[in-house]
Formats: sequence, C-alpha cells, structure tokens
Amino acid sequence: MCSVKLPANPAVCPLSRVAPGSLVRIKELQATPELCRRLREMGLREEQQIRIVLQDRNVVCRVCNVRLGLSAKLADKIMVEPLQPRKTGEK
Repeated sequence: MCSVKLPANPAVCPLSRVAPGSLVRIKELQATPELCRRLREMGLREEQQIRIVLQDRNVVCRVCNVRLGLSAKLADKIMVEPLQPRKTGEK
C-alpha cells in the first residue's frame, strides 16, 4: 500500500459511494505503488478537489476541468471527504 494511516474520520469514504454533484477532496489512495503513481499522474492525488459528475457502474469525475471515467473497483481505492460548497462572496 502507498497510503498513510488516517485518523478515524467518519466523513471519509470511498469515491464509489459519493453522490453525483458532490464536491470532495481526496484524502488517501489505497492501492499498489504503481497504481497510486498512475492515479497521481492523472491528477488524482491527495488533497485534490474533484466533483462527481456521474455515478453508475462507473464513476465520472471532474479533475482540473477534465472529466475522467473510473471503474467502481478503482473508485473504491480512492478515499475522499466531502466539502461544503462555497457561499457566494467567499474566497
């Protein structure tokens, strides 16, 4: 595994369980070192914010204004935490 142990946080869950339209932050990649490297190359790295576009058998997310499709199996290896949407006028 290429991940570090996170403190117990009930808000952290696999990307595959997040509803469409949600904004989340990646907290941990729970995969082999090679797969973690490839995910990071695609922009899916720790602390990166992503938006879930579609959740079906596969997960489509927006990362840095690019849409990426991931299998549910791969999305299970990406641990995320939900983010609150910004209020109008916040920076």
